[in-house]
Order: sequence, then structure tokens, then C-alpha cells
Amino acid sequence: QRFYQQNESYDWLKEFKTRHVVGQQIRRTVESISKRFFTEVVSGFKRDSITKQFIIFSKIVIFLVWKCLTLKYYAKKILYFLRQQNILRNLKVFLERPPEQQSALEGAVLIDQYCNPLADITLESISAQIEEITDKVKKYLRVKSATHPSDCFVLENLEFQRQVICALNAVLYDQLQYKGNERDYYNPLNSYIHQVSYHIIDIIIVRLTFVTKCACICVLSREGNEKSYQLLRDSLDLYLTINPDNVQYLLLQARLYFHLGIWPEKVLDILQHIQALDPTQHGAVGYLVQHTLEHIQHKRHPVEPEVKRRSAPEHRDVQYSVGLIMKHKRSGYNCVIYGWDPKCTMSQEWINTMRVHQLSKGADQPFYNVLVQDGTCRYAAQENLEPHSAPLEIAHPEVGRYFTEFSDTHYIANEELQARYPEDMCKTHRTVEELYHGLNPNSGQSPEPTANFQDHDLLDP
Repeated sequence: QRFYQQNESYDWLKEFKTRHVVGQQIRRTVESISKRFFTEVVSGFKRDSITKQFIIFSKIVIFLVWKCLTLKYYAKKILYFLRQQNILRNLKVFLERPPEQQSALEGAVLIDQYCNPLADITLESISAQIEEITDKVKKYLRVKSATHPSDCFVLENLEFQRQVICALNAVLYDQLQYKGNERDYYNPLNSYIHQVSYHIIDIIIVRLTFVTKCACICVLSREGNEKSYQLLRDSLDLYLTINPDNVQYLLLQARLYFHLGIWPEKVLDILQHIQALDPTQHGAVGYLVQHTLEHIQHKRHPVEPEVKRRSAPEHRDVQYSVGLIMKHKRSGYNCVIYGWDPKCTMSQEWINTMRVHQLSKGADQPFYNVLVQDGTCRYAAQENLEPHSAPLEIAHPEVGRYFTEFSDTHYIANEELQARYPEDMCKTHRTVEELYHGLNPNSGQSPEPTANFQDHDLLDP
């Protein structure tokens, strides 16, 4: 009901049929994406294809509750991209207005929406929060200083300005109990404007110097360590929306997309734009153009994925299989296996840095790709892993990329992962039967608290 106007009438049968048909189309689209992008970064869609379908898609996909984690994973990716593109268009319109028609609050909300595209953030709700604080400040001023002209738009008198600051501090820190967050200082949620009224423990959430209403907002971006460099990609899109002709940002964006192997057509467009803006960049541009064209040619002849069979003689030492919930013996973190190698395949530099030679079997043992509860991806030696005594769900954002569901004691690999490890799920089921036979089905539902890891543990073998 929230997406329909209360004062308008609707043909609900038609609405139902439309949602049903579009829902089926969305499901087919999402199902096809996993096969196409399992080994690649999801780059998005052509910008000209999202204008008409955006509203319908964004409304319907929210209500599609699929049990399959893989479908949920890619549906979120699509919705994330669609909303960001829509917000970028709104931001461009905002920036094209004359300065006197640009509101600092509206600009901050647009940036917040862009950084949190899946959150329900509106200018109206944020304005209401700010208005509520403003009213409290005015009320405080009337009580403490009856002569204060709190409704004036401009105050030249320094004493009146000081009284406003004192009133604001009293409202924020005494009445609303805002306080600095020293324990979780770098949490980006502390600095998004939509969190102002929801979390009273924040870091300089807003420095408000009120006359009637004036907001100065500091907005930070999310931190991440995923292979898609989503944080950097989002930041570059945002910077280039504000300053579209910045050659250095454009060159960085082209190099990033080239490095990730995504959107080669867009890379060529960016490089052409750079060449027009700054002909002196012809060396870097020429190099990237040549290799991007080669990449486009290679994509027409995709390489078959490597298949690892447990029955192969070279894999006889591999004890564990994809989908098993594990615990790191030394660091204590919880994780799920999504891949393995019969021997360590990392560079010699990584092996030396992680002191792999200090392990009893060194690099000459199976190593496992694991998704960790804290959101990181790690590469762990077999001797450092053991099956978890009480399997639990792993709250990692990439779980849906590899698995379809959590089945109380283990994860079930999706079609793409099973194609790469065709014999692993049988091994996983046998292991689960041996380890957890008679385990209470609900024992895996209570997630353990995430541990505090030191920097040197982030890639702990």
C-alpha cells in the first residue's frame, strides 16, 4: 500500500497481474545473471535501459522473498545499481540548479541515498527530523532567553549567536543524549545523515549552527574489502557526477574498469572523453584502448571454468569440501568453505608475509577459500581449520554468490559452484552425517558474536 496514492483508485486485478508477470520476468533475469557473472564482477546495465522499468522493478523486487540465497544476492545487486543510477540522475539535476536554489540538506540527503541505495531514505523524513531538533532549540531559547529573536533568519549580534550554540548543545547532548562514539569510531553509519535521529551514539553526526535551520553534514562512505572494489567504483561515479571533466578521476575509472575486466564498452567511451579533454594523455589512453579491444575479443571466446574433482589423485589430501562451516584453530573465526586448492597457489611474497613456512606442512598442503563471519574473504591452510562444533550461518555479503541456502549444519552450493566442484556436495553431506548426526535442527540458528581481529589476522593462513 505504501507505493499507492490514497486518493486514487486502482484496478487491483490489473495491478496483481502486472506484478505477477513482472515478477516472473525479474526472476528469469536474476536466474540468468548467476551463470553470466559467477566468475566476473557484476558491472551493471546499460543506462538507457533503466529509465522506464526502474520504478516497477524497485517496487516489486522488494516484495519478492526468495528462499534461494543466490537469487537474493543478484536481485540486491541489480536493485543497488538501478537505485544508484536513478539517484545520480537526481543529483545531476540538483547540481544544474542555480546556487541559490540548492539546499545543503537536499544535497546531503542525495549523497546519503547514493551511499545507501537499499535504505529507505527520503528528504521529507530527514527534514522532519531536523525540524524536530529545530523546534526543540527554539523552545529552549524561549525558556532560557525570552528576548532572543529565534525566528530571525539572520543574526548579527554575537551574543544571540552564542545563545543559539548553547541551546543547540543543550538539546543535542543533554536532552537527546548524543555522545561521541569512541568504541566504533570508524563505523560509516555514524556519519550518514539518515542515522541522526536513530542512533544517539554518533561521531560529530551534525554540527548545526541554527538560526532558523542550517545543517552542515559530514558524509562518509562505506568501507569494504570485496574484490569488486565497489566502494571505489561508487566514489568515482559520485565524484564524476559532480566534476565530470576531471581527467585524473576519469583515467582512474577507466583503469579500474579495465583492471576488473568489466564494461569494456564504457572504458572505450571514457578513454575517448579523456582524449578530447587532454590530448597529452594519448600514451596512457592508447595503451588502455589497445588492451580493452583485446579484452572484448577474448570475451567472445570465454574460457571454460576449471573443474576440481576430489577423486583425482592430486586431490587425495583434500579433507574438507565446499559448504562446510569451519572454525580457525588459532584465530578463532567462523567461516564457510567456497573453494580449495591442493596446494597453496598464492605468490611467494604472500607466503613469506603470512609466514606459511612456519606451519608444520608449510605451503605443501591444501588451502581453502573461506568467507568469514566478519565480512572478509581469506585463504586458510588445512591444518588450521576444523569443522565447527555448532554450525551457524555466516553473515557474509558474498554468501549468496556461491550458495543457495543454509541447511542447519552446512551451506548448499549453487549450480555454478557445483559445476566447479562436482563431487564436493556428496562429500559435504557425508561429513555432515558423520559430524552432526542427531544435532538439534535449530542449534545452528543463533549466530555467535563476531570476534575482534587484529590487522595481521585478516589473511591469516
